Amino acid sequence: DGYSDLSAYERKRLKNITENAKFFAALKLHESAARLNQLATKRQSHVTKRPKPKKVEDETARRRSMRLLRVEPLDIPLLETPARPGAEEYPQVPVGPLPMVPEDQADNSKWTEALLSTWMRISELKGDGADRDTPDVKRYQESLSSMVLSEENIRKVVKTRVCSMAIHPSESTILVAAGDKWGHIGLWNVSCRAEEGAHIFIPHSFQVNCMHFSPCNPAHLLSLSNDTLRCGDVTRAVFDEVCRSEENFSCFDFLEENASTAIVGHWDGDVAVVDRRTPGMSSELSADIGFRRTRTVHVHPVNKQYFLAAGSVDVCVFDVRYLKAKGNKPLSSLTGHTKSVASAYFSPVTGSRVVTVCADDKLRMFLFPCRHNNNTGRWLTRFRAIWDPKQEHCFLVGSMAQPRQIQVFQDTGKLLHSFCNVDCLGSVCSINVVHPSQNILVGGNSSGRLHVF
Repeated sequence: DGYSDLSAYERKRLKNITENAKFFAALKLHESAARLNQLATKRQSHVTKRPKPKKVEDETARRRSMRLLRVEPLDIPLLETPARPGAEEYPQVPVGPLPMVPEDQADNSKWTEALLSTWMRISELKGDGADRDTPDVKRYQESLSSMVLSEENIRKVVKTRVCSMAIHPSESTILVAAGDKWGHIGLWNVSCRAEEGAHIFIPHSFQVNCMHFSPCNPAHLLSLSNDTLRCGDVTRAVFDEVCRSEENFSCFDFLEENASTAIVGHWDGDVAVVDRRTPGMSSELSADIGFRRTRTVHVHPVNKQYFLAAGSVDVCVFDVRYLKAKGNKPLSSLTGHTKSVASAYFSPVTGSRVVTVCADDKLRMFLFPCRHNNNTGRWLTRFRAIWDPKQEHCFLVGSMAQPRQIQVFQDTGKLLHSFCNVDCLGSVCSINVVHPSQNILVGGNSSGRLHVF
């Protein structure tokens, strides 16, 4: 038969294949029979070709990953997602002062006027200031438990990812400012509880990295973008330009209570001293502190000459009085970080403690580290752990845990409380701000939505 060199088993197998092929041929299953005949006559196997996939135009439209498409996440379905405004619709913000006119001025100028009037009115009232008598932990936990989130206190205030927030110190009205990735600033009068209580302004061309109401005059809102530091003055309804640079600003903090000077961090690692009283748009001093990147700077609450800088794996304390262009040495280095540091802040009353957030999934309270998932990825703003200005020993930070929550820790690393609401809070609040004297917490997520507890 031509197969005498095969074993008895192989000959039997081929005989079975041949008989099966004849059987299927008798049934006129031509395709199967031809295939079996091929197996019987050829000892080598052949790889069958896969059918060609259908052309894309023949298929129905499929849902695509917003992350893979590099589209900013929004709170509305993908099919309704608007495209990013083009350069024609949103040109670069011009240099110099800008009028405090919101994006939607043409439709509701009366509502905008009411919002700005409220900001001006509450800035004239002097509060009693924050309660510096730090309450005991039990009383503090009770006050946290009394804070709740309701649907009317949730609002989409800016169009995209929240990168910074500030809360007005007024004790009568809750006014929150949020800065997003596109350079927009949203102002929301939470106490208004009406649709017209929030408006968007466009004072920057790039993301708003940092914002503070002036501690001595809350009619001023200072905001820092990559290329400029501006002061929104509601009494004159203008966004003044304080400082401009091509070196990419990252953060700032006031060096004095009168907010006339500030320390400004740069993404390339340098820091600069800015004096708002001097003419011109340049800084007074630019200093190389030896960092590859500076993400946050924070001034000591008591001894204002000291400031904390954080970035890459570095967290160091410097004395602003001895800064020079090159060769700066830190007074102290807080070591132990193995990956990039997202933020570092002094405790609010004495400044004797520091809390840091690091990409190695640890929160460090010098000297009490605790485990915490800080892996926010590229689609969420990085966490920043902030101290409660009313409590020397406790701080707040966003969380990746389910259900979504904002966590409060003691400086020993003990979890004291988790702000959550399964019905109202379904996203990660990376950026948070706490009122300096009232039990009010605002959390901002990466679609521009604010949540007020």
